[in-house]
Amino acid sequence: MAKSPFRTGRAGRIAEADSVVVIGLGRFGRALALELMQTGTEVLGIDNDEEIVQSLNGELTQVVRADSTREETLRQLAVHEFDRAVVAIGGDIQANILTASILRGFEIPHLWAKATSDQHGRILEQLGVAHVTYPEAEMGRRVAHLVRGAALDYIPVDNDYSLVKMSPNSIVIGRRLGESGIRQKYGVTVMAVRRGVEPWCNADSDTVVQADDTILIAGPTVKAEAFGQLR
Repeated sequence: MAKSPFRTGRAGRIAEADSVVVIGLGRFGRALALELMQTGTEVLGIDNDEEIVQSLNGELTQVVRADSTREETLRQLAVHEFDRAVVAIGGDIQANILTASILRGFEIPHLWAKATSDQHGRILEQLGVAHVTYPEAEMGRRVAHLVRGAALDYIPVDNDYSLVKMSPNSIVIGRRLGESGIRQKYGVTVMAVRRGVEPWCNADSDTVVQADDTILIAGPTVKAEAFGQLR
């Protein structure tokens, strides 16, 4: 059988580099792929919609219109040679699951897949997908934390642990962090401080926080949120 031109073509070369294949280029997949490109990662983007593919032409390392539920098509695109892949298909759950199943068969070491519901996520987990993500639900939770608190930004590290960017309160302003006792009293730690437009600096026990600073705290989500409410 003739060797597929994709195996020695550009897709094969992308697979050999620091690269990711993103399958499904809707809002989530598009944002993910463009952010990866912005940070210097080569991206092979795959979608079944010609209009979407054309809109990303020149924006990604390579973007291809293809049916990701066909194993032979993905092999022709050298997808099986990638170490990292993301199934970002959102509108067609069947295509999402079939694509994830094929990629599991390729034994891609690092595989992520988007889930649109708990049931969908359980199916992906049963297939053996190690990283199942719920972008809509996660964004909803993140915005909820921003809406109800004083946080400037909120990043969940785990189910019950978070990083919170906030303006400093009276508990930390004007005193050495080592003397504030916030870890013992409030169960959170000031990890970093930013002064105006200067770069972030790691905080230590001698750091003195000023009123105009921005701080990054870490701790259990409930305690971090509670600390953010204090003025």
